[in-house]
Amino acid sequence: MMDIVANERHFTVDEIAADWNLSRDTIRRVFINEDGVLRLSRPGTRYKRAHMTLRIPESVKWKVHRRMSTKAA
Repeated sequence: MMDIVANERHFTVDEIAADWNLSRDTIRRVFINEDGVLRLSRPGTRYKRAHMTLRIPESVKWKVHRRMSTKAA
């Protein structure tokens, strides 16, 4: 399974936010704890804030989309 996910296209938060017409913060909240999402982080220091970058595999994007769509129905 992980080999398949590793070879998929990975989307940025900005790309999904634009596709779904939602804010970047909303997309971050939706995907931050999803299995399969790649989280790249840099810890904060005294002078710089912590930073986390998310990369969302296509299969995870559509899994979340299906789940959110069925909740609304």
